[in-house]
Amino acid sequence: MIFSSSTFIVFFIALLAIYAGCRNHTQRAAVLLAGSIIFYASWRPAYLILLFSSLIFNYLVYKSLLKKPLKWVLISGIVIDLVVLAGFKYLALMIETGLWLLSWVEQSQSISAPDWIDWALPLGISFFTFQMLSALIDTYRGEWQYSITFSKWCLYVSFFPQLIAGPIVRAHELIVQLNDLKPIKMDHIKVGAAIFVGGLIKKVLFADNLGPIVDNLYARPEQLSLTLAWIASIAFAMQIYFDFSGYSEMALGLARIFGIVLPRNFCYPYISRNFTEFWRRWHITLSQWLRDYLYIAMGGNQRSTYRNYQNLMITMLLGGLWHGAGWTFVFWGFLHGSYLIFYRWLRIAFDVLRIEQGSVVDRILSWVGLPTTFILTCFTWVFFRAIMFPDAWQISGLMLGIVESGSPLVDIRLYEKLIVLAAFCLVFVEPFVVSFFNRRGLDWWWEFPFVLRGAVYTTLTLLILVLGGPTQKFVYFDF
Repeated sequence: MIFSSSTFIVFFIALLAIYAGCRNHTQRAAVLLAGSIIFYASWRPAYLILLFSSLIFNYLVYKSLLKKPLKWVLISGIVIDLVVLAGFKYLALMIETGLWLLSWVEQSQSISAPDWIDWALPLGISFFTFQMLSALIDTYRGEWQYSITFSKWCLYVSFFPQLIAGPIVRAHELIVQLNDLKPIKMDHIKVGAAIFVGGLIKKVLFADNLGPIVDNLYARPEQLSLTLAWIASIAFAMQIYFDFSGYSEMALGLARIFGIVLPRNFCYPYISRNFTEFWRRWHITLSQWLRDYLYIAMGGNQRSTYRNYQNLMITMLLGGLWHGAGWTFVFWGFLHGSYLIFYRWLRIAFDVLRIEQGSVVDRILSWVGLPTTFILTCFTWVFFRAIMFPDAWQISGLMLGIVESGSPLVDIRLYEKLIVLAAFCLVFVEPFVVSFFNRRGLDWWWEFPFVLRGAVYTTLTLLILVLGGPTQKFVYFDF
């Protein structure tokens, strides 16, 4: 059930009605857990076996660490979790890479990988694995020392708004709220519905309309011109932002209706003026996870400059691999790691030249950094979206003007270009729109006559039904 589908809306209304009829916290928690299990089973019931096996194993490790924080117990839990994740997500990549190396060493024809390795990736495995790992590590470190029942552990991991594609929620952020589930409040419904509709508009009106455009252009990279190569890259940059941020906002809205506050996952990443800022705004909960449990664990920036750069690059390479089982994702991570290291060099140069933060020169360079960061981000998305390296080299080469276009050239219609332009404009207008609503709140909206509000609701519904693109799964469901 995709959040933007009618099936999910019916499911959610039914779940909300049952939840509203509950008389105490225990009943509310049971309803949410049952609803979460049904939600996950709606995709592929067989993967409930994997989910429950992972829940049981990690709960036993968590209880053991809570009783006595032994390092070998933590390491065993982490290794087994990562082996399971690698088996389901990266086995095909490892086999294909091994066969390619074998054929290269023996100078023979490439060996085809067996068909059985192309199994369907269990939905949300990367997300719920990282979520449980964070709880285990926090328990070992003594940062979270709260004993919970197995049913509450299951609800923490499988809470349906964030189960499939995040945000990745720390134990102390969610379990405290799950231990104090309140009756439904109209204020929560109003705020949650507003957030959900905002995400729905992003997903249905923009991401779903951009999807076919991106698919069409990336399917024929040899037939793109320099201009269309840039349009393809920018269109995908818009698609993945509206798709993933739209999902995240829908998840936040659904949780808020139940009175649960989930952490924000996006904060206008395309207005970033450098790549350090970009990763503080893009997929925030993953960035914080990689920072707290990988980068800092390796020493962060507390050692030599070389080690700092090394830690930064390893973090981004693994971050790229987390996103997908392909070497193009690793290269995408390498590029982002390079940008982050270059920015560190730039800050050192600023210090040597005594360019103080807030000075005229610093402000000018900062403003130059916004379009530079955006252009480099769009360029780097090519390696994230392209299926294979030859396609990525072709499109990126066209964007740099070092590769010639093939023939016949593909083209897109005027209305498709307008969709890309509208999405581009909205990305930079969105911060001002949200700032307006944050200042004014939502109370003013309820002061309008019911007829006027009804007309707006009807208009929005018609826009979604008429102008909404073909329903597509969320991009990050593949990760």
